[in-house]
Amino acid sequence: MPERVIPLADQRYAAAVPRVPEHPAAPSGLLADQLGRPLRDLRISVTDRCNFRCGYCMPKEVFDKNYAFLPHSSLLSFEEITRTARLFIAHGVRKLRLTGGEPLLRKNVEELVAQLSALRTPDGAPLDLTLTTNGSLLARKAQALKDAGLQRVTVSLDALDDAVFRRMNDVDFPVDDVLRSIERAMQVGLGPVKINMVVKRGTNDHEIVRMARHFRGTGAVLRFIEYMDVGASNGWRMDEVLPSKEVIARLQSEFALEPMQPQSEGETAQRWRYADGQGEIGVISSVTQAFCRDCNRARLSTEGKLFLCLFATRGHDLRALLRGGFSDEQIAAAIAPIWQRRDDRYSELRSAMPREQGADAAAPKRVEMHYIGG
Repeated sequence: MPERVIPLADQRYAAAVPRVPEHPAAPSGLLADQLGRPLRDLRISVTDRCNFRCGYCMPKEVFDKNYAFLPHSSLLSFEEITRTARLFIAHGVRKLRLTGGEPLLRKNVEELVAQLSALRTPDGAPLDLTLTTNGSLLARKAQALKDAGLQRVTVSLDALDDAVFRRMNDVDFPVDDVLRSIERAMQVGLGPVKINMVVKRGTNDHEIVRMARHFRGTGAVLRFIEYMDVGASNGWRMDEVLPSKEVIARLQSEFALEPMQPQSEGETAQRWRYADGQGEIGVISSVTQAFCRDCNRARLSTEGKLFLCLFATRGHDLRALLRGGFSDEQIAAAIAPIWQRRDDRYSELRSAMPREQGADAAAPKRVEMHYIGG
């Protein structure tokens, strides 16, 4: 029998194959981790590729033409993704988010949307099915995604100034094309559309008020995200983080804002509404105000590794079980203890870590944003 060759790209992040219990127990839907956090949200990366080279996620000097992305044979098929999602739903997941990379680069991704939209919770309710995109391909895909059952989209947009936006995406992509995609998503009913702006001090923070003014009253929900230290490729520095409290202060100098209550358990954004009823904005303070205590999200990489934190260094190889002849009952039983042992709270612990730790070559390699999505 010829020797089996495993592509090197498959081994970029450490992952253990989960143990299958000898006597599998049926999912109860009531999983909780070591901090009592339930499992409610599964983020599914469908590709590790992107057509943008944003410096905070996929800087061009690292992800150049020689970078080895995952081979297609390594990726989970749509059927494997759907099967995995069904198992997580049995454990309590109620929200599925497709991400990447840029998920719309995955060929025929609307077929995956159709498969996932047909899934139901144990009591027969539909899932909350969403997708995050850079908007470059959304205008042409929006209707097909809506027809397939996608409910909402989140679009990444870091500036309205075309020169700033082109510098940040680093592939000279025009802002007007993303704005047209947002309009098209609204037209077909993929709303409320959320707009995510990663704020980097000294790069695009002067666009905060302009962005708010542009989307105010449109029905879109603009969210400002603190620049995060995800992975090890983006050269993150704390002095480039603009705290959310400063974002709100700038907005309050222009608009009357009122705080809002969270819509759901584990919500990452602090919500504010315009006092005159012209919509809402949100801030995601993942650096300065950690929300680890309420985190109910798991992440599935494009080739089937389960990660329990955006800042994880190790995953759990579910693909090995999916392709290893194990039954749904066995795989579901293997997933349960992974979540039950979870105690991740990186953002809470960040302030106590040595500042130089992220640059330590001997430290475990944190997973990159493009690999498991935001």
